[in-house]
Amino acid sequence: MFQVKTTAGASKSVRYRELFDQLTGLLVDESDWLANTANCAALLYQGIPGLNWAGFYFMRGGELVLGPFQGKVACVRLQVGRGVCGTAAQRRQTVIVPDVTRFPGHIACDPASRSEIVVPLPQGDKLIGVLDLDSPAIAHFDQTDVDGLERIIGLLLQRSDFRFLCA
Repeated sequence: MFQVKTTAGASKSVRYRELFDQLTGLLVDESDWLANTANCAALLYQGIPGLNWAGFYFMRGGELVLGPFQGKVACVRLQVGRGVCGTAAQRRQTVIVPDVTRFPGHIACDPASRSEIVVPLPQGDKLIGVLDLDSPAIAHFDQTDVDGLERIIGLLLQRSDFRFLCA
């Protein structure tokens, strides 16, 4: 049985190194994209304090469709260019929103969410989806989160077979 372990009181950067190492272990003998994104969402949800949602949306038919996640029931379909997820997908870059109530066009799947970070999942010249993390705290995310999450997504993309999503 796998247990998420983080050093109590550790800095964010140390915590992200620990999460990266744990994800590396989870991906050693598994390449299935669905299993790996499900475990990644669970690992991040349990390993990053202060989250109320962690999950993936994948590109399907020109829109983002809900994938594996941890947290409350979520919006199923999101348009590219709308909301935080759609903006990150359109820009193909990580987006941090310190206060979602001040983000034009924010889509409130959970009204308790106050800050958000969304990391794109590029595969070659295509975007296959995004990772979305929400927190009920204002300004919960910063550059350390960007660096740690982009590194984790890089590992996930390298070790998982997303070929059919890229077709």
